[in-house]
Amino acid sequence: MAIEIIGTGRAVPSRRVSNDDLAARIDTSDEWIRSHTGIGNRHIADDHTATSDLALEAAKNALAMAAGFSGGSGSEEWNRVVAEAAQSIDVIILGTATPDYVGTPSTACIVQHKLGAKQALAMDISAGCTGFVYGLEVATGLLSLGRGRKRALVIGAELLSRVIDWEDRGTCVLFGDGAGAVVLEVNDAPSEGPERRGLVRSMLWADGSGSESLLFRRGGSRNPFKPGETIEKGICVEMNGQEVYNFAVKAVTDTANALMQADGIGVDDITWIIPHQANARIVQAAARRLKMPAEKIYLNIEEYANTSAASIPIALDELNRNGKIKKGDLILTIGFGGGLTYGGNIIVW
Repeated sequence: MAIEIIGTGRAVPSRRVSNDDLAARIDTSDEWIRSHTGIGNRHIADDHTATSDLALEAAKNALAMAAGFSGGSGSEEWNRVVAEAAQSIDVIILGTATPDYVGTPSTACIVQHKLGAKQALAMDISAGCTGFVYGLEVATGLLSLGRGRKRALVIGAELLSRVIDWEDRGTCVLFGDGAGAVVLEVNDAPSEGPERRGLVRSMLWADGSGSESLLFRRGGSRNPFKPGETIEKGICVEMNGQEVYNFAVKAVTDTANALMQADGIGVDDITWIIPHQANARIVQAAARRLKMPAEKIYLNIEEYANTSAASIPIALDELNRNGKIKKGDLILTIGFGGGLTYGGNIIVW
């Protein structure tokens, strides 16, 4: 039995904000941002868009592909196909650090309702930028139990523009909004041996000792809002850049090595590594340690910046729709982020 990805999708806001646009507002420059991060642009949602809206759009695109629909989105036929495909979904897992609401309801439940996926269980995963990697393993575990579950929808979605201090040039240049999704299906293909397919291995870890390296300090039970309190700024991401950088380089290296060792594969066996798109310098430093050819590592951070849990599924959908993945290709996904969390998946296409 294999659990394969049969559809991918993504959604990004139409508003594109360049480094030069930011340089007109804060003390920075295109040259500085590119040289330190590899970022050139980011997509920012309008005031009426919530995380569930982007998640829903990405999910619909993935469902349409899973159903074999090749026409354009938004047509009456497309909507019918998506609605029918949604009825086949048994599990919805949504990784996000920027849910529609704090605590409850989960953003996954909102997506489940809007899709009309009435038989699906739905829940959010709070694993920071590793949310999609964690989500793939959770969904696979639920499908592996059987119990009539055949299909899962795994989504990574973020509206990080809502939790950025736009006066802090150390963080505001780094993030963007977006969502990506995949449809997983149980089938009779082998999960072992030379003809194996699907999600064949995951390795996940956490290091809570670094919990304050990247966090939203305000708004939870540790530091709630107090009646009458004057607040100059809302909930904003706080990050110790050097600590996160050091952690991330080691996380990427350790995860890739652990996955390859556990699976008995080498660098030459890998078609693509899709890392979390946090900072091009992090990925490049890890690649040097791994002696991994640059052409095997997929980066799109120049266009989207850091979209947290959405970055890996957005990249996966780009590769897939651009015809850069073929049957039998071996893909490593590697995530790292707040928590601190890290881990990766091996997928045979």
